[in-house]
Amino acid sequence: MKEKIEAALQKVRAGLQQDGGDIELVGIDDGVVKVRLKGACAGCPMSQVTLANFVETELRRQVPEIKRVEAVI
Repeated sequence: MKEKIEAALQKVRAGLQQDGGDIELVGIDDGVVKVRLKGACAGCPMSQVTLANFVETELRRQVPEIKRVEAVI
């Protein structure tokens, strides 16, 4: 599952990097993916919207076993 998530993050990462951000996989715990937003995304007031509407949607589309995606600091 980790390999599938990493591959999905590569696709998400391209979109985030266009706006000066990035994303890092921190861990996976019982279907919950923990990620760290970096760069411009780390301090962006819209980061939770990006996480829910872009990152989580795309990851769950590519890896249906994912229950949710959480941001960690």
